[in-house]
Amino acid sequence: MNLVYPAVFYPCEVNPGFCVVVPDLPGCVSEGATLSEAIAMGEDAASGWVLGELEDGKSAPPASRIEDIHPDPEMGEGFVSLLSLDMDAYAAKYGSKSIRKNLTIPAWLNTFAEQKKLNVSKVLQDALTALYQKEAAAQ
Repeated sequence: MNLVYPAVFYPCEVNPGFCVVVPDLPGCVSEGATLSEAIAMGEDAASGWVLGELEDGKSAPPASRIEDIHPDPEMGEGFVSLLSLDMDAYAAKYGSKSIRKNLTIPAWLNTFAEQKKLNVSKVLQDALTALYQKEAAAQ
């Protein structure tokens, strides 16, 4: 699912760069040191906001028309642009929704897991998470 939301970009007051506000997503604010970084960070923040709604069983809020969004003069001189969200790619990378996988293990290992009353899915998930964290820390 691809979504497009208008966002307002303002010059940052403290750091050089841009602050990004997505009016249709309450509380969705980000920033970047450059315009391209601010766009990327805005798209990431908006995608995370929408993914949270979708995972809670809600639908994505409708986007306002870009011509209906105006910068707040109290926040400085801003401009409006569009953020493009690829929700399928974002959910595949960051989503917490579980997916079903078939697993083939030796019979003796299955017997051991049953005797110990182990949840094989949980054991596999914990092991993969630990491996992921180890590799992420090494980078």
